[in-house]
Amino acid sequence: RAQSKSSRCAPADSHRTIYKGALEFVGFQYFSLTTEGEEERRTTMDVNQVAELGKFVQQLKSNPSILHDPKLNFFKEYLHSLEAQVPEKYNEDKAETKPSSSPKHDDDDDIIESDVELDNSDVVEPDNDPPQPMGDPTVEVTDENRDAAQSLKEEALRESCRGKFDEAIDLLTKAIMQNPTSANLYANRAHLFVAIQKPNAAIRDAEVALQLNPDSAPGYKSRGIARSFLGQYEDAAADLREGSKLDYDEDIERKLKKVEVNVKRIEEHRRKYQRLRKEKELQRAERERREQQEAQEREALSALKDGQVISIHSTSELEAKTKTAKKASRLVIIYFTAAWCGPCRYMSPLYSNLATQHPSVVFLKVDIDEANHVAASWNISSVPTFCFIRDGKQVDKVVGADKGSLEQKIALHSSK
Repeated sequence: RAQSKSSRCAPADSHRTIYKGALEFVGFQYFSLTTEGEEERRTTMDVNQVAELGKFVQQLKSNPSILHDPKLNFFKEYLHSLEAQVPEKYNEDKAETKPSSSPKHDDDDDIIESDVELDNSDVVEPDNDPPQPMGDPTVEVTDENRDAAQSLKEEALRESCRGKFDEAIDLLTKAIMQNPTSANLYANRAHLFVAIQKPNAAIRDAEVALQLNPDSAPGYKSRGIARSFLGQYEDAAADLREGSKLDYDEDIERKLKKVEVNVKRIEEHRRKYQRLRKEKELQRAERERREQQEAQEREALSALKDGQVISIHSTSELEAKTKTAKKASRLVIIYFTAAWCGPCRYMSPLYSNLATQHPSVVFLKVDIDEANHVAASWNISSVPTFCFIRDGKQVDKVVGADKGSLEQKIALHSSK
């Protein structure tokens, strides 16, 4: 709130300036107070203008921060010239952050897996060449085609022995065109693609070979090595094991052992994080169970109505209250009374007052006429009677309108 420290009167021009600025802020046109010809017009506008100015002042009172609007700099400067107190601008960065309504728990965060340490010395960049020609396996292959394919295969073998793998691949491609039903030709070309480290091409050929012959050991071996080049160690190990089972090969066995080292690390890594996730799930489930139990206990405790006397109308209601009090380790007092009982009329206000004084004690009241079955189960022969219950068991009793004994026993048992 802008509040002047001085009791001095501001000059007339200054009053006119603040008046004009306020009116312009609320959207009214200012009319000169010195124009003699507009005296009547000025008089008719004064009431509405003053009313709007009053609204502006009320807005300043409720929200002084609007004085820091750049549009009102002239007004703020004028207030400073009058030595008025202008509240500082509210700094949002210094404002206290409102605590989150729902606390964050450690088990709310997802587990971020670390990278498993693997031997990737044989991994290569995947080849992205267009798929190699495959031939049409549905065509009819003649004996002449088979002979031609065999000759091309033998020539490809000679070229590969010279290290001319590209030429050998071209020759095998021609052989495949002659006999596209031969699983062996695809497996041989897959082997050459492995040799020049083109794993994707090798996998394509190996899979065709295995489609044509599911027991193609070279197909499994070539695909297994190609998959190891791509870091697909578990799939690679499965192929190499199957290939060795069909046709044992010492070179493949050495490759398999190297791959299995990585497979073991991957499996251990997976088991570790499966265990961590399981533990986190169990923690989350336990927390949710505990929160639910605490909520139920709070709800049950709220039913004990701290500081109030609770009327009991049935045995089940009494059992529920005493059970809840037992869980909360609270002392329970059962006051047996009756409407016709004179001493009870004296003790009832006192009992209510004691409930207010001892909010941690559960004060129950049973009218023996309304709930005679409850009174009968407690063998009540006279009223007023006060039974003290701790941990579900009766620990004391006061019979009659003995105010002193009642207060003394409440103090004694509530302190335990």
